[in-house]
Amino acid sequence: MMDYQRHRREAMRWNILQMLYKSRPYTTNEQFVLNVIGTIYPDVTALELRQELDYLSDRKMLELTRQPSGTWFADLTRLGVDLVEYTVECGPGIARPVKYWSE
Repeated sequence: MMDYQRHRREAMRWNILQMLYKSRPYTTNEQFVLNVIGTIYPDVTALELRQELDYLSDRKMLELTRQPSGTWFADLTRLGVDLVEYTVECGPGIARPVKYWSE
């Protein structure tokens, strides 16, 4: 069961990064992220999403803005963009697929 949970977290992080990359240059509301990620993981909770957003923020891949109303907004950082574009190493914790194509 632990391998499934780890894989889910790491894959969800990659999907969040890709979604934010495609929504650039606009700041993205957590509810929108939850709706998109919910199409991949129908049982995702708001808490689970916030945990993964917080993880990616700690790794400096996205910047979170927490509004006084309680809503979170996310923007990719330069590192997050570079990670999605395969110009930097990924490291553990994110299930980025291996780049098999050539440029």
